[in-house]
Amino acid sequence: MSHTAHIPSHRKPRRSASKLALRAGVAGGVLSTIAVAGAAGPASAEPVTETIEMPTLGSLGTDLSSAVAASAEASQQEALDQSLEAQEAAALQTAAKEAKKAKAEADRKAEAERAEKARQEAEAKAERERAEAEARAEAQARASRDSARTQLSTTSASSDSDSGSGSSNDSGSSAGSSSESTQVSSGTAASIVAFARAQVGDAYVTGGTGPNSWDCSGLVQAAYAAAGIDLPRISYQQSSMGTSVSLSNLQPGDVLYWGSRSGSYHVAIYVGGGKYVGAQNSSTGVVERSLDWDPPSGAVRLL
Repeated sequence: MSHTAHIPSHRKPRRSASKLALRAGVAGGVLSTIAVAGAAGPASAEPVTETIEMPTLGSLGTDLSSAVAASAEASQQEALDQSLEAQEAAALQTAAKEAKKAKAEADRKAEAERAEKARQEAEAKAERERAEAEARAEAQARASRDSARTQLSTTSASSDSDSGSGSSNDSGSSAGSSSESTQVSSGTAASIVAFARAQVGDAYVTGGTGPNSWDCSGLVQAAYAAAGIDLPRISYQQSSMGTSVSLSNLQPGDVLYWGSRSGSYHVAIYVGGGKYVGAQNSSTGVVERSLDWDPPSGAVRLL
């Protein structure tokens, strides 16, 4: 038995093909050098004294491994740099798209704000012009009503003066008395009609009693008050007074009513010519209308 039998055998690691090729190349080079030196030896008088120092196989393997590792690291770094460049390019492209989109949205909002501002300014201007037009119309209507009321007062005073004069001249005759009664009645009716017509164009307001807004019974009450006649405030109370008359026998100053006489819900003043003046509603205000526009239920005469 061998004296080394007790030592476990170990299989040597297999050398890679590249290392075997390298060593074979190095060995071949050494043998070639020796062969050349041997062929020249007998003919030369001087022995070979120069020694060629060859690299060891261990150092060559280490250098090769270092070179391979460095090449792999360089390749990996280059691949990483290219990946970073691609990511940066993609990020720049995305940022450019987002910036373009944000700019378009900002432009759209700015345009919408400008349009809204222009619309509000146009509406405000139209509202100012409408208010100014209404104010001018109201001022003209007020001036017209004031003029009509002044004329009404002058006419009423003249009628009262003429009536008093006629009464003193013919106090003892029945004909004179009848003439006076006719003049007073005509003057009173004219005053009522003139006052009612002077309010046309005023607003309708529930409970309104003037001077620039009325409801139906408030207007009738004020028109009769202008002629010196007191009437109740409520429409059914007004239509319950006086004498009932046919719609075919109306006279200026008669009170028209809608509904039953003792339960009327609307009243107006007949002004002659088949027309009446009344505070109709909040949409129309005080108007002068034909009887056909809204035929009344009946009429009463208070004069």
